[in-house]
Amino acid sequence: MEYITLSNGVKMPMLGYGCFLISPEECERCVSDAIEVGYRGIDTAQAYYNEEGVGNAVSKAIAKGKVKREDLFLTTKVWIMNAGYENAKKSIEESLQKLKTDYIDLLLIHQAFNDYYGTWRAMEEAYKAGKVRAIGVSNFYPDRFMDLALFSEIKPMINQLETHVFQQHKDDRKYIEKYGAHIEAWAPFARGENGIFTNPVLYKIGAKYNKSAGQVALRFLIQSGIPVIPKSSHKERMAENLNVFDFQLSEEEKKAIEAFDQGKNIFMNHEDAAQIESFFARFGVK
Repeated sequence: MEYITLSNGVKMPMLGYGCFLISPEECERCVSDAIEVGYRGIDTAQAYYNEEGVGNAVSKAIAKGKVKREDLFLTTKVWIMNAGYENAKKSIEESLQKLKTDYIDLLLIHQAFNDYYGTWRAMEEAYKAGKVRAIGVSNFYPDRFMDLALFSEIKPMINQLETHVFQQHKDDRKYIEKYGAHIEAWAPFARGENGIFTNPVLYKIGAKYNKSAGQVALRFLIQSGIPVIPKSSHKERMAENLNVFDFQLSEEEKKAIEAFDQGKNIFMNHEDAAQIESFFARFGVK
């Protein structure tokens, strides 16, 4: 495993297991399999409704001696409906209980909506109290990221964004990294869009190293300094996704993949008012 060092010195795995869209019923089994395969980073969120499944899997793995708590890196996120100082403070305690842990390794604000400043104050407080080892944000575009970074006591350490070979955030990274944070990639496989798993360039590069197109896509992000959290419910695919640390892409190969960048999200454009209105409507916010 390779690691990235956050601005406060905390080391974070470059590849973790993502729990998005894994049902509460399946989550415990999937996370148990991921830990057994070798994952040490686990990413969940309050909005995924599977924190308890993660907590059950982690606590059982620790009890059986399969892993030590200090070797795991647990990430969760404060949801929009839990925004604001008091709500966020309460939700952090609930996440700790569901995850069956005394501390969270990385806590993020899930979306740049509602009272995220109040949420951030609660997160800063939890960080100072040792309940959280690192804090950051998710889905914050550069303007809102800079707003929070410039006017808070503690700057975000991570900004988790939709990031893959088709959306590389080349310009955004300049501003995010200027304030000491790193981008982390959600949907590193672009959820299979744009033919990523059959892309001829990725396939040809993979053949050289006896790797799949998906493994090449992950390796590209990791070599670019971007941690990734791929998701799979199949143990053999989990192992395949983890097996990307035994080869290095050449500069020529990296440039070929850089050319895929379209500079825009595939799944959600936070600057599209109609998309955001529809997003809020799903949660009864009008």
